[in-house]
Amino acid sequence: MLLLVEQVGGVVDRLSLEALAFAAPLASALGGALEIVALGSDGAAAAGTLRGAGLARAHVVADARLDTYAPVAWAAAVGAAMDRSDAVAVVAPGSDRGNEVLAHLAARRGLPMAANVVAVTPGSSWRVVRQRWAGSLLEDAALDAPVRLLSVAPHVVGPLGVAAGSGATPELQLFDADLDDAAFAIRVTGLEPSASAGVSLTDAKVVVGGGRGVGSTAGFGQLEELATLLGGAVGGSRVVTSLGWRPHSDQIGQTGLRIAPDLYIACGISGAIQHIVGCKAAKRILAINTDPDSPIMSVADYAVIGDLGTIVPAISAELRRRADA
Repeated sequence: MLLLVEQVGGVVDRLSLEALAFAAPLASALGGALEIVALGSDGAAAAGTLRGAGLARAHVVADARLDTYAPVAWAAAVGAAMDRSDAVAVVAPGSDRGNEVLAHLAARRGLPMAANVVAVTPGSSWRVVRQRWAGSLLEDAALDAPVRLLSVAPHVVGPLGVAAGSGATPELQLFDADLDDAAFAIRVTGLEPSASAGVSLTDAKVVVGGGRGVGSTAGFGQLEELATLLGGAVGGSRVVTSLGWRPHSDQIGQTGLRIAPDLYIACGISGAIQHIVGCKAAKRILAINTDPDSPIMSVADYAVIGDLGTIVPAISAELRRRADA
């Protein structure tokens, strides 16, 4: 079995570690080895961080042109690794890039692909359960092909913990995927830095989210203060980004980010299904809202009914008091 790992600067991202945790028991059930493919000049460094993860081999295409995202080239490189490894399945994280790369690979090779898979039962015919309609529906399907292609739905399993410096390092196999310039016709040519400083929404242990109830751009100041005190990050609902109160990069939901913090504090958010999709992987949800019947209450573990303009500053004041005690 072959797993695509995404990395930046030699650091494997969270969704790839989740996909690794998902793929490891599947490879074991199949009685075969689990191998990875890593792309770009830092691919070998990324593979080296996965010692102790039970990987047999790491196929690395150390082509510097792959350092920036180019879906056709990435798919060609993964396909070359698939051929080298004689993989019975190729697994990718359920990220935008992971899904796109597998879709290109499926089209190139005439293979079926199952996206956003949450469970697999291997056999003569593989039974897969996958998320549909932004996670509001689970679909049972059969996946039959010489090579199965599937992506792992975000946050259905925790990321595989890999202890630094422990365990065996996967055998490193560098190879040239023979990529021509045409494969890079579509590529990322630049990245815009996030308007938000500090911890990212996808990595934060605490996320403070704001909705229409925050009232204005200035109203997010109190949420920023609370997030800073908790070492967290601030996000918003779709309506907030549509109104221009927060950048789109801060949007949580079906058309934004999907987060999995230890605690999500939803302030003035009604809780439309599109937003719930983005935050439902949080371990705990605290809702602050004036409406006790708002949809967010159906998924909240804790709720404070009242004006966030009074409640949020009170929480911040108590945190500061305890920090100074």
